[in-house]
Amino acid sequence: MNSQPAPEAEAPVYALSLKQPWAALLAAGVKTIEVRTWPTNRRGFVLIHASKRPDERPEAWEHITTPELASLADLRGGVVGAGMLTGCLRYPTLASFTADERRHLNAPSWYVEAGLFGLTFENLRVVPFLPYIGNTFFFRVEGFPPS
Repeated sequence: MNSQPAPEAEAPVYALSLKQPWAALLAAGVKTIEVRTWPTNRRGFVLIHASKRPDERPEAWEHITTPELASLADLRGGVVGAGMLTGCLRYPTLASFTADERRHLNAPSWYVEAGLFGLTFENLRVVPFLPYIGNTFFFRVEGFPPS
């Protein structure tokens, strides 16, 4: 009879995919709120994934102001950062959305009448690039951290 406790299973690691340059801006902590059309109850450690397709809008790229951010924003199709997802704000009005513009970096013209949600992050950091296929919403990442 084995009286030793069962080994604890490692907690799954989840990622959120963003188009570049938004993934770089979030990973670097320039942006601390990621805006979505859906809310989440998820909290805790989250990887930041850069999708293969970038945001082509020039106004998105105006936030890339240093060579380091430009290099990070050039990465596609993998994990570029990590942070703690601490909350989910509701933006029911244009005024509420605009009040956080310095934290999410989205122009007021991006607001949609149905309302938006702001996923708030802290302790953001860049991590070594890990090629990984992304997905919509949160998705599980196997093999992180790499050994």
